[in-house]
Amino acid sequence: MTRIKTVLMASALTSALILGASAASAAEKWDMPMAYNDGNFHTKNGKLFAEAVKVCTGGELTITVHGGGSLFKGNEIKRAVQTGQAQIGERLLSAHANENAIFGFDSVPFLATSFSASEKLKKAASSTLGEIMAKQNLVKLYSVPWPPQGLYFKKAINSTADMKGIKFRAYNAATARLAELSGMLPVQIEAAELVQALATGVADSFISSGSTGYDKKVWEHLSHFYDAQAWLPRNTVFANKKAFDALPKSSQNCLRSSALLAGAAGTARSEQLTGWYVSQLAAHGMKVTPPGSKLKEELQKIGATMSAEWSKAAGAQGAAIVKDYKAMK
Repeated sequence: MTRIKTVLMASALTSALILGASAASAAEKWDMPMAYNDGNFHTKNGKLFAEAVKVCTGGELTITVHGGGSLFKGNEIKRAVQTGQAQIGERLLSAHANENAIFGFDSVPFLATSFSASEKLKKAASSTLGEIMAKQNLVKLYSVPWPPQGLYFKKAINSTADMKGIKFRAYNAATARLAELSGMLPVQIEAAELVQALATGVADSFISSGSTGYDKKVWEHLSHFYDAQAWLPRNTVFANKKAFDALPKSSQNCLRSSALLAGAAGTARSEQLTGWYVSQLAAHGMKVTPPGSKLKEELQKIGATMSAEWSKAAGAQGAAIVKDYKAMK
């Protein structure tokens, strides 16, 4: 993390010199709610981003990061930033695919299953996503992918038949649909509430990255992790458009330049930690394997169904994103 921090801070200092970011206006103080705890790599990256902005603007814009859903819960963050209750925030936008299917572009099963593919898909969706968010009074700044998604259970799963009736923690429309198609019972649970849900039996399984499993010490409740590498959902940082537009141009430039660095640094850190997270699950006693051949085949069929459903819901915009993405391969 030290090298990434050094790059962010050095680049911010350089930007400050280039932009002359010592605006005469009164210093701005922004609040940045984040859904994940302070130990999570997304939140750590958000804090480095906030530091970089402060250095770049010469203290004219300071951002206070509130991790762990302490200021607003995960499902409240996007609305809070839209309405100006917070000036900036981070959210898993796919959790809002019910508002607009495009928000779920990064959660189409088996469409983009590697970091390089995820980056291409992000680029393909960037313009359309930015336009949609602008209409909602939001300015898209940067996004960072989670490691590839795998399935957590408290027993061995050899096929979808073994999943029937299991209570499955869902965090967006895609995960809820995955549960339905595999015969499980979806239960909407935010990240901050996951451990309690597992401990009390509200949920017995979920799909997420090795990061979530490690952060939440799920080996205390579950026994198996199937490294399905289904997709790489992204956490997106965005600002209230009205608040952003009111900033001096120098501060806007600092936000954007720091965001570019934070996106790159966070992505590098996510990729760097992927294998380590999975190894830690095994080290703490979980059985870590890829899905067996039958389960893999059934998951691929479910993925094809969900992909077709997303394409229909996302319409021409979604089709254009997928076309542009596949053209990059």
